[in-house]
Amino acid sequence: MYRTCMFCTKSLGANEVVEAFPVGRRLAFDAHRGRLWVVCRHCERWNLSPLEERWEAVESLERLFSETRLRVSTDNIGLARHKEGLELVRIGRPQRPEFAAWRYGDQFGRRRKKALIVGGVGIAAIVGVTFAGAAVVGGSGMGGYWMWQMFEGIRQNRTQARLHVDGGGVIKLNGQDLKQVRVRPAPESDGFRLVVKKKRREWEFDGPQALHFAGQIVPAINRDGGKQRTVEDAVRQIEHHGHPDDFLADLSRGDRFRSKKGVPGYINKMPAPTKLALEMALHEEEESRALEGELWRLERAWEEAEEIAAISDDLLLPEGATEFVERNREG
Repeated sequence: MYRTCMFCTKSLGANEVVEAFPVGRRLAFDAHRGRLWVVCRHCERWNLSPLEERWEAVESLERLFSETRLRVSTDNIGLARHKEGLELVRIGRPQRPEFAAWRYGDQFGRRRKKALIVGGVGIAAIVGVTFAGAAVVGGSGMGGYWMWQMFEGIRQNRTQARLHVDGGGVIKLNGQDLKQVRVRPAPESDGFRLVVKKKRREWEFDGPQALHFAGQIVPAINRDGGKQRTVEDAVRQIEHHGHPDDFLADLSRGDRFRSKKGVPGYINKMPAPTKLALEMALHEEEESRALEGELWRLERAWEEAEEIAAISDDLLLPEGATEFVERNREG
């Protein structure tokens, strides 16, 4: 049983309502397709549950949902809150715009609110320093501008993404490095290539690795989230292409999103709706691969969190206790 968000690594919380799946405080489920997600209340991202833990829980959730008073409902999606505090999101057969509004609206909206709060605190501090400086020296307090520049510089220099490459190395990317990330068409497939640059060194990633790393980088680029209208525009871009894979392939082709030197493919140069659409498409592509059976990336992320939990649980046990239980489990 997994207990940590695979995206932000924070606790998913627990519930005492669903005996077959006591993880999470908001569960989203699609009984028709047999899918179950735990929605992280910290980052609002949807964690797909392992296949073997899904079916019995989905049946229980369907029953609970029918017994719980609805809070919000459309023709295809319903949101209910159990008396114990567990929130249930029931997915019917929605069109992509409706589903995306539920799935990504909270996530991007919460990021935007956080960005506004952080920015507001920074501006308030700068305004205070500006007026204080003006009062002391009798000047105009122009130092406020430089204070803001320093505040932004600190934010940009912080590590915002870590890429664990083959061989055990880690590429740490700060805000300035993220501005150098590009997408290009893969030379021998319909997918795209991810180009990462840090100072004078450059890496190129193709295939599943490119998609996996892009899935880590793009949320960091989209850290300020987006308004509801921006999210809706992003959904329309994907819908125009018919499928997230087609959107990703088209995005990497051509000579758009150029730098001042004319180099194409910079994610940072994309319009805000396109950047949000890229994040949506990457997330759905990752989940699609998982649903098709290619679970290794998702499973590994869960396993790492579970290993840490297991180590903590075993600290109070006598040495050899775990091995003894495993040897005698059959009996």
